Amino acid sequence: MIFLDLFWTFFKIGLFTFGGGYAMLPLIQAAVEAHGWLSTESLLNFVAVSESTPGPFAVNIATYIGSELAGIPGSACATLGVVLPSFVIILIVARCFRRFRASRVVAGIMTGLKPAVIGLIGSAILTMGRTVLFPGGIAAAAFLTPAFLVTAVIFAVMAVLAYRKVHPILLICLSAALGIAAGYLLL
Repeated sequence: MIFLDLFWTFFKIGLFTFGGGYAMLPLIQAAVEAHGWLSTESLLNFVAVSESTPGPFAVNIATYIGSELAGIPGSACATLGVVLPSFVIILIVARCFRRFRASRVVAGIMTGLKPAVIGLIGSAILTMGRTVLFPGGIAAAAFLTPAFLVTAVIFAVMAVLAYRKVHPILLICLSAALGIAAGYLLL
């Protein structure tokens, strides 16, 4: 039954989320917590791994969660579930592209979806950020913990380097190296 649950859960997430993997994150978090599949901390670890591995974020996170819950068959069910809606929708859109391209209705829908996608991504940032930076709740003392300070410094360094157009792969490697060093030295 877990296979059907994984497929159906990720199918619904894939069907009703516009904007890619980050927009899916609040729905994935809600589904995982509702089913009691993973703790928020475990989900955060999966998000970090999904971000660091090649491929689309939504496919990676679905694969990891499915694998954690039910091995290789579970990962196949979750991955198929999250990919199938997009695949079918793209086939339909490709078939009708000429009619959709000039449609004012479609243009209006896409204009309306953009703020919703930004809101979903913002929600994921706030939820995950609260869990990572303030696991004991938001208090003045939380801003002075080594974990918060290290995170703030790494974020600031990466923001400056990203602004200076440093290659994303170098940013990921440098962030990982700084995080590992901080983990050994400070935390």
